[in-house]
Amino acid sequence: MLLMNGIMMRMVYNRIASNFHSSKMFCSKVEPTLKVGDILQQRRIFTIEDVVEYSNVSKDINPLHFDTKCAQIAGFQDRLVHGMLVASLFPRIISSHFPGAVYVSQNLQFRQPVYVEDEIVGEVQAFSIINFKKNYFVKFITRCFKKDSLIVLDGEATAILPYLSWQSQIVE
Repeated sequence: MLLMNGIMMRMVYNRIASNFHSSKMFCSKVEPTLKVGDILQQRRIFTIEDVVEYSNVSKDINPLHFDTKCAQIAGFQDRLVHGMLVASLFPRIISSHFPGAVYVSQNLQFRQPVYVEDEIVGEVQAFSIINFKKNYFVKFITRCFKKDSLIVLDGEATAILPYLSWQSQIVE
C-alpha cells in the first residue's frame, strides 16, 4: 500500500512538474540559495476581523470562533482562531519567498489553541530538496509558535519551487 501511495504521489508530482513552467519573470537573481536546514519565518497577529473574513469564505461558523462564553464552556480561555487560518501561514511564507511556487501537500497536527489577538510565528524549514526537470521539489517541516516557543501547530509540506534563490520580503 505504501509503495502504491509513493507511486501515485510520484505520478502527481510528474504531472504537476510537466505542466509547471519554470518562469523567472517573478525573480531577478538574488541570494541566498535555499539549502537543507534553512528556516524562513513570518509573524502574524490574528484579529477578530481575520476570523470573520475566514468564516465568510470557508462557511465555518462554529460558535467557538465568535462566542467567548461558548468557547469557555468548551474549556478554552477565549474565542479560537480557525486552525486552517493559522495553517495558511505556511503557503504564505513559501510563496512570499518563492513567487510561482506550487503547494503540493500539507499534513498538520493541531497542538494548542490559538486565540484571537495571539501573535503567532510561522516557520518552514527545508529538509529535502530534489531537482526535478527544471523545478525543485522541496519538503518543509512546518511549525507555528506562540509566545516564541510554544508549538501550536506542526506538520510537513511539499512545494514545487521554480528556483532556489529566495527573496527576502516582508508581507503584511
